Amino acid sequence: MLNILPWHQILFSNFVRGASRINLRVLSSSDKMPPKRKAKKDDGKTPAPEEGSVGDTAQEDKPSPSKKQKVDEEEKGKKGKGGKGKKAPPRKEDTIETLPEGTDTSFPTEVNPEAKTADGRKFTLKIASWNLNGIRAWYDKDKMSYIKESSPDILCVQETKCQEDQLPTGVLDKDYHIYWSPAEKAGYAGTGLYSKKKPIKVTYGLGIPKHDDEGRVITAEYEDFYMVNAYVPNSGKGLVRLKYRTEEWDCDFTDYLKKLDAKKPVIMCGDLNVSHTPVDLKNPTSNRNKTPGYTDKEREGFSKLLEEGFLDSFRVLYPNARDCWSFWTYMMNARAKNIGWRLDYFVISKRLQKDLCDSIIQQKVMGSDHCPIMLLMAGLK
Repeated sequence: MLNILPWHQILFSNFVRGASRINLRVLSSSDKMPPKRKAKKDDGKTPAPEEGSVGDTAQEDKPSPSKKQKVDEEEKGKKGKGGKGKKAPPRKEDTIETLPEGTDTSFPTEVNPEAKTADGRKFTLKIASWNLNGIRAWYDKDKMSYIKESSPDILCVQETKCQEDQLPTGVLDKDYHIYWSPAEKAGYAGTGLYSKKKPIKVTYGLGIPKHDDEGRVITAEYEDFYMVNAYVPNSGKGLVRLKYRTEEWDCDFTDYLKKLDAKKPVIMCGDLNVSHTPVDLKNPTSNRNKTPGYTDKEREGFSKLLEEGFLDSFRVLYPNARDCWSFWTYMMNARAKNIGWRLDYFVISKRLQKDLCDSIIQQKVMGSDHCPIMLLMAGLK
């Protein structure tokens, strides 16, 4: 026999159950519930620092974006701020050209002893350039082995960071005439030039006081050409020197080279602190207009220099070269991952193109955060 409850008891029972559910819902949204715990750094849920950012660096005159700048920003399509809080609009010249399948993108990292001009003349002049990032630290690591093994006719060095009376005695070499141009500020900038053949004349700076207290230019005159060793000012973290760099230095330096070129051909080399095109650095999109060395103004300044009758010797010979970096930050294991920038150049007068044999980026040579570059020329004295 079924036990049927009176209707009023059933109604009361349902009311009690409903009230219990209401109380549970109130409890579930209570402020007393424990907050969500943050993921631990080693639990696999927090992304590790991403590769490819040039990264912060205490080194002076180096590309230095913030630590928050991510390596794969461009690959993931993340939007960043460019210039004055606005994303820089895309430009045709910032697009990396897709090369046909099978295109040779290689470039030389070692000297070819048989390198010749287009008309078959073998090289007779070997010029090297290297940003040492401190000549005393470099000497401790290299002990002049590069000079002894490579034996360049001319070696131009930048960022020596040393007054002449503080140079290690070992950096002198009896086979070379040596010239130094230190910055007035200790431990900053500075250039040096080694030459087997004594130049006709050596001058320092641009002849403009506001530019010449940082030891950034040495010019050596030879019978057939001028050799200009340059360490171009960096625009600085936060681009604080961008206006000086692009509106003052670049203009005056270009004028200086033009005046020399009017007398005899020019070979200019050094750390020019600019990556001219998108294929001259690993991550162009995430660095554009945010990182010194890859702002539109700096790149346009270099373009204007080339328009005045000069050539980027490396790109003349290797227009399709890729991963052709000459600088890697010491941070984030960038060199081992080959995440770098091309900041070092040999720029030559157009009329010297016929004498150009090779332009080499010696990426295997260690001793600095830059590697040396080398130019091979024929027929010059």
